[in-house]
Amino acid sequence: MLSRKNMIRIKDHKQRELFDPWDFLSPKRRLLLDQSWPGMFKEHLLPELPVGSLMPCFSDGFGRPTKELYSVLGVLVFQQTFDLTDEEACDQLSYNIQWHYALNITEESDSAKYMCPKTLWNMRSKLIDNELESLLFESITQKIARIFTVDTDKQRIDSVHIKSNMRRLGRINIFASAIHKFIKNLKRHHPPLFEKIDPELVERYLPEKSLQCFSMVKPSDAHKTLGKVSRDLFELVKQFEKQPGANEMHSFKQLSRVLYEQCNLEVTDDQTTVSIKPPKEIPSDSLQNPSDPDATYSGHKGQGYSVQIMETYTTSDDPEVREQSVNLITHVEVTPSHKSDAGALLPAIASAREKGLGPKDVLADSLYGSDENCQEAQSQDVEVVAPVMGAAKYAVSLADFAASDNGDVLACPQGHAPEMVKKKKTRYTAAFASAQCEQCPRKTDCPVKKGKKHYYLRYTEKESRIARKRGYERTSEFKDRYRWRAGVEATMSEYDRRTGVKRLRVRGLKAVRFCATLKALGINLLRAAAVWMALNGAPDADGTAGKGSNHAFLIVKEHFFETWRSLKAWMKRMTPCYGHKLKINNF
Repeated sequence: MLSRKNMIRIKDHKQRELFDPWDFLSPKRRLLLDQSWPGMFKEHLLPELPVGSLMPCFSDGFGRPTKELYSVLGVLVFQQTFDLTDEEACDQLSYNIQWHYALNITEESDSAKYMCPKTLWNMRSKLIDNELESLLFESITQKIARIFTVDTDKQRIDSVHIKSNMRRLGRINIFASAIHKFIKNLKRHHPPLFEKIDPELVERYLPEKSLQCFSMVKPSDAHKTLGKVSRDLFELVKQFEKQPGANEMHSFKQLSRVLYEQCNLEVTDDQTTVSIKPPKEIPSDSLQNPSDPDATYSGHKGQGYSVQIMETYTTSDDPEVREQSVNLITHVEVTPSHKSDAGALLPAIASAREKGLGPKDVLADSLYGSDENCQEAQSQDVEVVAPVMGAAKYAVSLADFAASDNGDVLACPQGHAPEMVKKKKTRYTAAFASAQCEQCPRKTDCPVKKGKKHYYLRYTEKESRIARKRGYERTSEFKDRYRWRAGVEATMSEYDRRTGVKRLRVRGLKAVRFCATLKALGINLLRAAAVWMALNGAPDADGTAGKGSNHAFLIVKEHFFETWRSLKAWMKRMTPCYGHKLKINNF
């Protein structure tokens, strides 16, 4: 039933229809829909969409009725899943029967199956502004985990670099674009202040075609041009930094940001000299493009953002078990590109735990597996399985020494026990006999060093833990456990190949986070659909149900009897209207 109360249209998808609105479909096409992603989404996921969180964005008594909110959220999810433009998404909503079936759209009216790109843009903006993508991801992911009984004890984490819809600019173009944007906005919002700018400066930076000249600067003239544009930028900042109205503009703040990130200012004799900073002195979180002020720079990956992904995995080598197991993405988070992966592990564990999908073992690469992260995760009963970063200082490392569980060295690699072991706070000292160490063939490769009376090995608790980890890395148990981490690379490839996450159509951290989160949700949806088909069985060549059809039969049977019970209840309510009891034969 569709409710239009208070101008907010919501269809109750948990209420069953008395008569099947999809009986016009042929049996073969109906079976295809039921056993693929539209059927799974319609049956289990559509009622879980958090429309209640979207309702406060609309007036309850003013304006036109909204589009049906379940359909709106579904379209936004499908758009990111299949990497569609606004126009393409609206076309799919109008004509694609898979979308109609998945969203349970049974009407043929324009209000149900038509949405203009502007409406879709407005709806997406409301979700982005209210940061509702995380709630959408959480509700659907939790439901998938319950449907397929996903084991979340074993998970793996990695990151992927993505780019927003911005052009890569050199330093000259960053200066010129910032000046152009400020002058353009000043002319639009504060014409009297615009008249005070030097006309030569306006002519140089305001026309759109003038920016093309800065892209064609010869390398030999680059340093000279960069000095000129930096002085022009400084003059604008100096002229308007105390002007009310102008100094509050977003474009002026960007102008100031570029100046202080890219230039050195030296004050001598009441004069300020502007000089360009060397590239090594420019911070990695500096402005990369005025059109996307949130994008930062990574020396390893370049400009853009980083997406942290944590997912479950199965350790079975049986193809049938793997086919019927969902590798579920439990955490997705967009971070600035310049931030290290080391700080992403603990928030990912906490985020997954809040959803009820917390791990017990996490596979990660060496950046995530710092000693601090491992210790903190261990305090939360989570084991981080990751190799130690860097190589040992000596050919014979602390890992080659036999040690007790509390960190005391018991013997050197040659089998000699220390004469004494002391611990002061977090630092250990093990003393070995000089006569034994002097004759040792590995003396030059050993961290044990000569002292006044003995040869000493000095190390901290942290170095002891790292040494034990290095020793564990050499075991077959570690290699067998860690081999499953490579599977996350396939996830990153699927994430890009199926959803186009590495090249987004939006700019800004909020919009990038929205798209990346819903694209990760789309991967969960497609993976769950593949397992759904494996369990229910794909149709055979003649259109009949394939393997697993018994599961599909039970679902149809349950729907039939639920409809039958609804019909009997209706006839019971109608009995007083006819003055006698209505009877219906039972099967």
